[in-house]
Amino acid sequence: MSKIHTKTGPEGDYYRCEANSLNELARADVLMVAKVVSFGTDFISTVQIESRKPSSQLFSKFGKLLAKLHKYKSSQYGFWEDNFIGATPQLNIANGTEMCNWADFFFNKRLLFQYLLAEKNNLTTYSINRGFLKIESNISSTLNGMEEEGASLLHGDLWYGNFICNTEDNAVLIDPAVYYGHRETDLAMCRLFGGFTSDFFISYDLEYPLLPGWREREKIYKLYHLMNHLNLFGRSYLSSVEECIGSIQ
Repeated sequence: MSKIHTKTGPEGDYYRCEANSLNELARADVLMVAKVVSFGTDFISTVQIESRKPSSQLFSKFGKLLAKLHKYKSSQYGFWEDNFIGATPQLNIANGTEMCNWADFFFNKRLLFQYLLAEKNNLTTYSINRGFLKIESNISSTLNGMEEEGASLLHGDLWYGNFICNTEDNAVLIDPAVYYGHRETDLAMCRLFGGFTSDFFISYDLEYPLLPGWREREKIYKLYHLMNHLNLFGRSYLSSVEECIGSIQ
């Protein structure tokens, strides 16, 4: 009989949303995903994953499988419910042009939401305000053409701590913030805090090559997560947000 891992915390919709995200990833049947057993208003139980230290080969396998996951598509951006990125609400229900225009979706549902939250939290500065206006003016041209690739199923919060290497040396996804969007957003998060080897990105690109201009787009995608960390953890992330926003053309 499988052992069960239970995560608990304050009451809310977090655990239902996490369960729905895990089940959506499992539906694609590409990467291994923590298996949901049950959930409630203050807990989620999953089958316990017996872990080991990842080998160098894990990242080559992982990169290729993530590329295959990103080939699992939806007809529109977003998701059928809002969820959470960490403890921050993540708006996924697309309206109007957001359903099929990636720049509109990402600006309105990702960057603008985080910016307004930072403003409410008194965490914006002159350089952030100025940089954000520039992004608003240029984002349509920066993200132009991404609709060609369609809306990929995304983990949504894929930093190094959100997968576990099991005893068979396979990556098992945990703690997702799922939605359908442009695939480079997952890769930007993988690069943001490090830990993923060059083999991971090489094997990804061999399976599903990135379009030209990805390095500039990556800055915008990283900004979403940095602004979220600013809102979650405060001014310790202020310089990182200012540096990122200042680097965006």
